[in-house]
Formats: sequence, C-alpha cells, structure tokens
Amino acid sequence: MNDLLWLAPLGSIIALLFAAYLVFSILKKDEGNEKMRQIAEAVRVGAKAYLKRQYLGVSIFFLTVFLILLAMAFKGYLVIFVPFAFLSGGFFSGLSGFIGMSIATRSSNRTAAAAMKSLNSGLRIAFSSGAVMGLTVVGLGLLDLSVWYYFLNWYYSSHPITIGADKISAITSTMLCFGMGASSQALFARVGGGIFTKAADVGADLVGKIEAGIPEDDPRNPAVIADNVGDNVGDVAGMGADLYESYVGSIVATSALGVAAGLGVAGVTVPMVMAAVGVISSIIGTFFVRSKEEAKQSVLLAALRKGVFSSSILVAIISYFLVRGVLGMEHIGVYWAILSGLIAGVLIGLSTEYYTSSGFKPTRFVADQSVIGPATVIIGGISVGMMSTAIPVVIVGIAILASFFLSGGAANYNSGLYGIAISAVGMLSTLGITLATDAYGPVADNAGGNAEMSHLDPEVRKRTDALDALGNTTAATGKGFAIGSAALTALALIAAYRDQLLLHGKELKLTLLNPAVITGLFLGGMLPFLFCSMTMRAVGRAAGKIVIEVRRQFKEIKGLMEGKASPDYASCVNIATASAQKEMIMPSLLAIIAPIAIGLLIGVEAEAGLLTGATVSGFVLAVMMANAGGAWDNAKKYIEEGNYGGKGSPAHKAAVVGDTVGDPFKDTAGPSLNILIKLMSMVSIVFAALVLKHSLMK
Repeated sequence: MNDLLWLAPLGSIIALLFAAYLVFSILKKDEGNEKMRQIAEAVRVGAKAYLKRQYLGVSIFFLTVFLILLAMAFKGYLVIFVPFAFLSGGFFSGLSGFIGMSIATRSSNRTAAAAMKSLNSGLRIAFSSGAVMGLTVVGLGLLDLSVWYYFLNWYYSSHPITIGADKISAITSTMLCFGMGASSQALFARVGGGIFTKAADVGADLVGKIEAGIPEDDPRNPAVIADNVGDNVGDVAGMGADLYESYVGSIVATSALGVAAGLGVAGVTVPMVMAAVGVISSIIGTFFVRSKEEAKQSVLLAALRKGVFSSSILVAIISYFLVRGVLGMEHIGVYWAILSGLIAGVLIGLSTEYYTSSGFKPTRFVADQSVIGPATVIIGGISVGMMSTAIPVVIVGIAILASFFLSGGAANYNSGLYGIAISAVGMLSTLGITLATDAYGPVADNAGGNAEMSHLDPEVRKRTDALDALGNTTAATGKGFAIGSAALTALALIAAYRDQLLLHGKELKLTLLNPAVITGLFLGGMLPFLFCSMTMRAVGRAAGKIVIEVRRQFKEIKGLMEGKASPDYASCVNIATASAQKEMIMPSLLAIIAPIAIGLLIGVEAEAGLLTGATVSGFVLAVMMANAGGAWDNAKKYIEEGNYGGKGSPAHKAAVVGDTVGDPFKDTAGPSLNILIKLMSMVSIVFAALVLKHSLMK
C-alpha cells in the first residue's frame, strides 16, 4: 500500500509536465497582427497589476493569521506544523490561479488568430489554455499533499505523537489544517476577482450597449480592457484558486475520515492514488476534444463531452481495481460510493447544461420574456434559477445516501462517512479536464473582444461568439460541479470537526431538541444570504464608479464616439482594482470570524449547527445564482444571434439588463459560496481546541 502512495507525487509530476508541454505548444501559435498583440498585452499588464496588488494585501492577512496560529501552537492548541501548512496551502492556491491567468492572457489573441482559420483551431487553443489551468491545479494540489504526507510520516516516525491515537491519525489531523490556507486564499481571489470582473462588465454593458448603442467589446468603450482583465483575474485566477481548494480539501477530509473508520494508511492511499488516476485519465481525455466547423452549441458541447466522459469512464474502471487491491473485497462498497460521486457529477453537469444552454427551453423562455421588457427578463431568470435547484439537490441527496450505505454505513457509521467523502473525491477526480472545459470560457470571451477591437472579419467574431456562448454553459456546469462537490466535502469536514473535538474529549450533542443547535442552524442558514448581500452590494458600488467614468469619457473626450480619439482604458482598470481590493475584505473576513465567534459565545454545538445550516442554504443558493446568471447571459447571446430582432433591438436591451443582474450572481456571489461553507468548517477544525477551552457555554 505504501508503494502505491508513490503514484500521488508521480501523478503530480506528470500533470505539471503535460501542462508545461501545453504551454510551449500554445506559445508557438500565431499571435495575430500588431493590433491583436497590443490588445492582449494591455490585458496582460492590467491583470498582472491587479494580482500583484491583491497578493500584497492578502499577504498581510496571511502573516497575521500565521502569527496567531504560531502563538496557538506555542500554547499547545495546535502542533507546530499547522501555521506552516496554512502558508503552503495559501501559496499553492494563489500560484495555481496565477499560472492559469498567465497562460490565459497569452492565449486569447492566439485563439482569435486561430479562429481566422477554423472553429476547431480556435477551440483547441482555448481548450489547451484551460487544460493548463486544470492540470496545474491538480498537479500542485497533489504535490502539496504528497510533500506534507511524506514529511509528517518521517517526522512522526521518529518523534513523540502529541495528537491522535497513532501516527497516521496525527498526520491527517495536521494535513487537514493546510486546507484553511488554501480556502482563505481562494475566497479572497474569488471575491476580489469577482468584484473586479463584474464591476467592469456591468459598467461596460450599461453605458456601452444600452446608453450609447455600441457593440460589445467596442474599442471606443473605456471599460472594455477592464472587462477583459476582469475575465482573467476573476474567472481564471479566482477559479483556479477556488478549485485547488476544493480538490485538496476533499482529499484531506477523506483521508482523515478514513483513519476514523479504522482503515489506517489504506484510507489515505485510496483518495491520494485516485487523484493520480484522475490526472492520467484527464490527460487522455484532452485528446478526444475535437469539433466540426458548425458553430452550434450542440456540436461544441459534444466535443467537450467526449473528453469529460472518456476521463470519467477511465476513472470508474481503474478505481474498482484500486479499491479491491488496497481495501480488499470486504470494502468493495467504497468503490460504489466512488461511482455514485462520479455519476452525480456528470448528472449535475447535464442538469446545468439544460438550464443554462440556449439550446434548451429554460434559457429560450428567458429570451422570450425579453420581448415584454427588462422586468420580465429578471423575473424569468430568477424563476429558472430557482427551478434549477431541484435536480442537483435530489442528486446530491441520493449520492449521500447511496455512498453512506454502500460503503457500510449501516454497520459502521464512520465507514459511511468515509464513503460520502470518497464520493466527493470521485466527483473531483477528473478535475484536470472538467476545469479545462470551464477555464477555456474566459479565453474564448477575450478572443472575441480581441477580434472586435482588432476589426477582424465578422466570421471570426461569429466563431469566437460560438465558443464564448459554450463557455457560459461550461462555466455554469463547472460551478454546479464545484458546489456539488463542496456540499459533499463540507459534510465530510463537519464530521472531521466532530472527530477533532473527540480528540480533545468533547462529544457533541447534535439533537434538534438542543436550542444551541437550532440557533446555530438558523444563523448558518442566514449567513450565505448575508455574504451574498455584501458581495452583490460591492459589485453595485464598484460598477457605479465605472459607469460614471465611462459616461465622463464619452462626454469629455472629443472625437471618441467617432473613432478619432482613444479612450483612457487605464482609469477604468484602476477604479475596478481599487474597488475590488477594498470591497473584498469584509465578506472574506465573515467566513473566518463567524464560526469562531459563534463557538465562543454559544458553544461548539451551535458552531456545528452553524456549519450545517450554512452548507444546506449555501448549496441551494449557489446553484440558483449560478444557473440564473448563466441563463440570463445565454438568453442575451441567443438574441444576439438574430432572434427576437437581434442586436440593438428592444428585446436585446432588455436581455442586457438581465445579463447585468446575472453577472454578480454567477461570477461573484454564487461561486464564492462553495468556498465559504468549506472555509468555515476548516476554521472550526483549526480553532477547535481554543474555542472548546474558552467558550462561554461549555
């Protein structure tokens, strides 16, 4: 079994090497003409400047928390490695996003240039860029996990164990804590990047499309570069940090529960090696992504599905032999739990496609409402989003029950919890390719902007728009996939929190007759709504500043609307950057402060209730917001294809209003919720001993 664990670092090396190969192959592609290169360079500079400023601010937070954790370690609340694990988790999470953004900003003009030749050529470059992000996330995630596992294994083999009953328990308890660093970085990246991108997007659309009547990505619009920068810092860098956190969080939570279930090293081996199997399967799946020249979503979706489905089938086959070889036939139920997670992930993706793709009734219903006006578009989008929650909730519920009982939960409760956790690992095992289908969307979007600003042939814009429309659907699918796995992982983390308290001699009384539990459930149910309110208001305030600036330039810069003068792009980038850095602080701190405060004031039972309530309401709210936003966006694009009067029509203007409402839904508040619910659990685990000792209600 220990020999098999070497597959984890080997898988990480293979992932990173293949990602490097893709980077070199992308950089060899044609960059386009001088104008295309200039536009890409402006976006690249803006994105780097934003991330530099964000990382500087976040580093202050990390230093502060590191010192707090270090003090707790010296006081005996934590082992000494936890503060350093916290830093490494944050570092690798941020690095994943930075690498993904760096290649994305170099791929957009190359995608536009390739789209001049064919649709498939453009798809291949954009998808390869997304694959760099996906494989970097899983490669760095496995590397971080492997380094910590082998280091702690060596250390605890020669030093006294201060926590847990045995060495492997001590290892997993410590590894759980570096997830807090990854989650913290991910939340700052998602919230800050989401505020930046949607403030710029909303500002550009409201003034450019509706008031001035100019096309999307028109070079006369001062906010257009900020909009393109936002796609990279929010939808690429933020998403990369987000899914890095989801990936490592699911693996460490599963490993910890495997130890609690009495599986020992075998319980750690299965999720770690499964991740390595997922790497190989994802790489193989990338070779299946090819498209015909029809610019239809159904054709492009089929091209991406071939890659995702082939990877999932490979994982499903190999996992059987892995579980049988490591755990034995007496635990073969764990394999069926893995299969339930894989199937649940695929079904959630298909459900999301149905509710967000313009090829199906829900999004066309929203487009149809645009004929009446903006109000009915907004009502229609919200109704579609709310309806779309039913299927994912049922799927996740079935997956929880199936994985619990199939893995032996009826006989051994901890084995059932391990099954639930391993189903989340199964869902995320093909993250290398599922993230590629998500991350390619912003590249295609930027390619369309590059084509518009460079005045390329309309056929090029038609091809990039087809890729972008598909990107909206795959992005919504990726968000559904992430929040589905987050629900399973959060449940596993709550169980790990219970086990952490048991290590300190506290057994939770989680009966619904306990008023502390009920209070915690209510507070937890409220928290995602408060968080979304804060992030949505932040986007609104930042977008308002962009709107004022764009209006000012349209009014004051003579010759701008005639194309005789150039706008001041930098001013909008600076406004979005400053606003995002300021506005991201309070929502992000909420996730860290809330569980500690509730635990200290009301007790650990209330804190467990808080985590449970936040998981339930956060999951449903996140699905609703992501799918409503995707439906609004694709309804707008459906009209832009020539339906209901096409671009510039009253229906189009109404759809643009719906899209601006959906922007912070799907790209700021919604996708941040899956980090919120897991970060609160991570914080609870790390601060469990401190809260238990100093709580006002024992």
